[in-house]
Amino acid sequence: MGGEAKVTEIVNNFVTEVEQEPVILAYFEGSDIDRFIAKFEEQICMVSGGGCQYTGDTMEQVHGGMNISEKDFNLTVDLLINAMDKANVPHPLQNRLLNKLAPMRSQMLYR
Repeated sequence: MGGEAKVTEIVNNFVTEVEQEPVILAYFEGSDIDRFIAKFEEQICMVSGGGCQYTGDTMEQVHGGMNISEKDFNLTVDLLINAMDKANVPHPLQNRLLNKLAPMRSQMLYR
């Protein structure tokens, strides 16, 4: 992916994308954004093979009660793609990361 600096760039870009998308921003109301940033960086580092350990809650715990629709989930994926584009992550690497994250989808939807 490009190391820790690239992961941080992607996550910061993602937060900016979310801040500009009111539908998705509503899901973050009351969230500890600093914790979100730290845990999302761990998660991306781990799934991209960076040797990190994810120490956050399960996806079910994090997303429980949010009742995230498939439409909103897909919009969030689009925001992540935008964040990676802005960080100049090549599309093949983006696809590999999304492929690793995709199995978590069922742990987030309609919970």
